[in-house]
Amino acid sequence: MAKRERVVRMSVEQPLWRALTAYRLLTMVYAVLLFASAYRDFDRPWVAAGYLGALAVWTLATHRRVANAASCTKRFLCADLTVALAGILLTPVADTHARIAAGGPTLPSIWTAGSVLAFAIKGGWRWAGFASTFVAAANIVIHGGQPTRDTLHNVLLVWVASIAIGYVVEVARASEATLARALEIEAATRERERLARDIHDGVLQVLAMVQRRGTELGGEAAELGRMAGDQEVALRTLVSSGLVPTSRISRDESLGALVDAYEVEDPGADEGELDLRSLLAPHAGSRVSFAEPGTPVPLPAPAAKELAAAVGAALDNVRKHAGDGARAWILVEDWGDEVIVTVRDDGPGIPAGRLDQAEGEGRMGVALSIRGRLRDLGGSAELVSVPGQGTEVELKVPRGRTQ
Repeated sequence: MAKRERVVRMSVEQPLWRALTAYRLLTMVYAVLLFASAYRDFDRPWVAAGYLGALAVWTLATHRRVANAASCTKRFLCADLTVALAGILLTPVADTHARIAAGGPTLPSIWTAGSVLAFAIKGGWRWAGFASTFVAAANIVIHGGQPTRDTLHNVLLVWVASIAIGYVVEVARASEATLARALEIEAATRERERLARDIHDGVLQVLAMVQRRGTELGGEAAELGRMAGDQEVALRTLVSSGLVPTSRISRDESLGALVDAYEVEDPGADEGELDLRSLLAPHAGSRVSFAEPGTPVPLPAPAAKELAAAVGAALDNVRKHAGDGARAWILVEDWGDEVIVTVRDDGPGIPAGRLDQAEGEGRMGVALSIRGRLRDLGGSAELVSVPGQGTEVELKVPRGRTQ
């Protein structure tokens, strides 16, 4: 039975939610004990007792709501912050002015920080700054606009700490996503290597044998061997790079095609970006070598398709004019601000003046299929041909003008 790769994803923020759950319970108990130890000093202890009773019920009832990000919704966060702000604003009603002026604790005390931290873990540093600003404003209001130094220190501490934690959570999420992607790529690579071994031990060896025996036998068998060789190269490209998309292959035998015709299934519309490598990889074959960077070459979808079509037109010219025995090479270079694709062949080259003559005769292959496409993309197409030494077409597309 084949072994399947399993990617285990670890959540870096789940421990933070568990810690927040424990923090809310402990700080709720702390606020109740703090009131119990000094209830005789309150002007209206029954107001404080009523609020703290409601706070305890709220904390216990919403215990599961802060267990994970999914259940901790925006509506719950707003309600939770409202409970904290209500406790701060009720403090002057329940406590004496002297205790408040001396920097005494508010009714919810440090439980308030739990509401702010929930915003930080859920939405990052911007949400944390939003919630802590309301808490700071409420603390300033109960001091009549003249908070004590200790109150300012506490408010500033909550504000800075919550924003810092929110920022750390955002970085952790990005790191988690990067790690998960790396693990998926690693698992896919191992699976591709396993398939490559199986294919190499079976299919590739059979295709190589058919090519070798067909060449030895000659005649129709030689053509069958050549086709097997083409498919061997294409299959090797598929298992080694994983760039070749699902396609249907057809061959125009009447033209002695150098390049198979690939009908690529393109599920995307002309939006977003495409990896240029995946559009050019299907051209690789026994007489077409494909060299690409090790990282994706993203271009806007319309630009990528037009550039790939220009490369296909260049290869069509090789097939039609360079002869059945000609070889071609495709080189993709990503320079950041521009993408360069070079198509070179070892054919007889183009005689001087031949392109101008073809254009005058109304044959616009190079002028429209290649140069016209690149001109529409804001790029350029340069063709260099030396009789007897082949032809080279250099296609340049600037990234800034392909939107």
